[in-house]
Amino acid sequence: MRHRIKTVKLGRSQSHRDALLANQVVSLIEHLRIKTTLAKAKAVRPFAEKMLTLGKRGDLHARRLAVSYLGQKDAVKKLFEELAPRSATRAGGYTRIVKLGPRQSDSAPMAYIEWVDIAVEVETSAVEEKKPVKKATAKKAEAAVEGEAEAKPAKKPAAKKKTSEE
Repeated sequence: MRHRIKTVKLGRSQSHRDALLANQVVSLIEHLRIKTTLAKAKAVRPFAEKMLTLGKRGDLHARRLAVSYLGQKDAVKKLFEELAPRSATRAGGYTRIVKLGPRQSDSAPMAYIEWVDIAVEVETSAVEEKKPVKKATAKKAEAAVEGEAEAKPAKKPAAKKKTSEE
């Protein structure tokens, strides 16, 4: 019976699991949202929230603990200087898990894990990238390219060099 056993093993040894979770949290800090399996997302969530709580503390001891857990100073710097101040007023629940459905190859349930306070910025940038190009602007761009082609004369073929033998 698994009474009071909180750790999800994920089919890995403890050292492998610790490295996996630390790397997932570093990726979450760097990219603000990561796509992973649902089981890994559920395992990463408490670890990521503990790291953000350390970031909100902001003292030297908390920073050293975060570096010891994550192992990457750049990620800890971003966590303490950018992410933690944005979540300063939030009492908890810093992450959200969005279920995506099964992965095509092996039908593993997939999910996004993202920061709650920062997810709006990620979504707006993704929407801006996918804006459809208007036909009028596409035609103007084509006309501009054609106009440049007409304005520039075509290159003449290179003349043969005369050799001293001729």
